[in-house]
Amino acid sequence: MTQSQTSDSYSASGSITLFNGLALQSAIKQASYAYQSGKMAFQAAKDVVTVNVITNYLQVLDAKEMLNQDTSQLDVAKESLDRSEILEQHGDNKFASDVYDLRGSYQTAKVNLVVAQNNLDAAMLSLFQLMNVPYVKTAQLQPLSAEDLKGDNGINPDEVYNTALATLAQMKAATLMRQSAESEVKYYRGLLYPQFYLGSGIETNYSNLEPQSYSDQFRNNYGTYVQVGVNIPIFTNLSRRNNLSIAKLNLLNYQYIENNTKIQLKQSVETAYYNMASAYKRYQALDDEVKAYTESFRISKIRYEAGVLNSVDFVTSKNNMDGAQLAFISARYDYIIYSKILDYYQGKLATF
Repeated sequence: MTQSQTSDSYSASGSITLFNGLALQSAIKQASYAYQSGKMAFQAAKDVVTVNVITNYLQVLDAKEMLNQDTSQLDVAKESLDRSEILEQHGDNKFASDVYDLRGSYQTAKVNLVVAQNNLDAAMLSLFQLMNVPYVKTAQLQPLSAEDLKGDNGINPDEVYNTALATLAQMKAATLMRQSAESEVKYYRGLLYPQFYLGSGIETNYSNLEPQSYSDQFRNNYGTYVQVGVNIPIFTNLSRRNNLSIAKLNLLNYQYIENNTKIQLKQSVETAYYNMASAYKRYQALDDEVKAYTESFRISKIRYEAGVLNSVDFVTSKNNMDGAQLAFISARYDYIIYSKILDYYQGKLATF
């Protein structure tokens, strides 16, 4: 006699890791540090763009002042040339070379003006490209308000460096990546330990050979169990040790990156500080030089127009004044630019 049988079985089980060398905790920390480092790296990139926009903006204003100065110098050269040509027409120039010296000075001033305009256009283009906006050649930038140059501004480069270590996104990113690498080492080291786990489950079954109904069997045939187990990494141990060795090398690399970032940061802070201080000293010295050469040119112009100074000495006097004025403008903006860079390292990019 043949009898068919129908049976069903159901089970549910679960387990929880009791100990695995803290590998899971280390993996979570590693991911967290890496995520935070990515955020800091993104912020550092934004900070660099901000600094570059500020410095480029100042370079545009510098170039604009240079252009204005060259325009003024061209006007003075044209005025002197016009006077000399009138005197030449009447045969009143003291030396035959006077008009040619002044023509040469005028042409030099024209060349300087072209160069200054090109420098301004290049600085404007660079600024617009950096901001990733369409270039508008006729755009007008707001000039700097009168700024009191205060020398070193009471700044101590060591204090600036310590502040940058604690606040600069670039530094935080490097430190977080080192911490992430440390957690990675702990993770792979944890995998070398035996894994202890706790498991439990429930099961039931049904068979048509039993006289009880399906629902009664489902309720009455169930059983539960609890188990404690251990996994010992025997065959995978070598692979895990290799992964640990690679993680240690990654850690050494990120330690080097962090230390190198600190060194570069300190050097950058010191460079910015001493460049700012140097620019301020140049600014002070050039201020006196501009006043001296301006007065010298005023006297030379009176003497030249009185016919007691030749054109060569007159042009030399004018060139001395022009050079001092341009250097004065350059020193002023160098000071401001490096001041803004130091503001960046202190986490206080001041507006202007």
